[in-house]
Amino acid sequence: MNKTMKSVPGDPEKLPGACACRSGLSTRREFLSAGTCCLTVALASYGTHIDAAHVLFVTGAQAAGGAGAEVSYPLPAEDGISIDQENEVILVRSERRIFAFAVSCPHENTALRWRRKDFRFQCPRHAATYAVDGSYQSGRVTRNMDRFAIRLDGQKVVVNLAALYRSDQQKSEWESASIAL
Repeated sequence: MNKTMKSVPGDPEKLPGACACRSGLSTRREFLSAGTCCLTVALASYGTHIDAAHVLFVTGAQAAGGAGAEVSYPLPAEDGISIDQENEVILVRSERRIFAFAVSCPHENTALRWRRKDFRFQCPRHAATYAVDGSYQSGRVTRNMDRFAIRLDGQKVVVNLAALYRSDQQKSEWESASIAL
């Protein structure tokens, strides 16, 4: 299913329900959705350091077909970061490459943040840091951000939600999980 992307307003105070702390989240999906909301607001308020970057988020229906489905996004025209809250995907275009990551830190599943001034992702829980390509830089984590398998289909980026690769267990798949433009 094709996704529609919208720019995130720059003032997180004006976002309805932005980063409202929620207690009693009963499922992992609810927890990650709330965390993704906070990540979206953080990205919007910090902006990005990627040249001509935009922070985007995706709204609308979930991927067609349920578990194991693929979801498609318009091919980004320029460098930037997009977030699909429903499917828990971060889509990055940087330096003529596209990557799709899980929104959560591989250490303890905390929603990652984009640190514009440092040009990296960071886990707010234990300060683990990752480069824009998802590679581990520092902190408690012992591996890179998890990448989804992706492919180009015309002017769409297709992400396979059933194929999430860990760099420590599926090194060759993780390394090839990107699109060169």
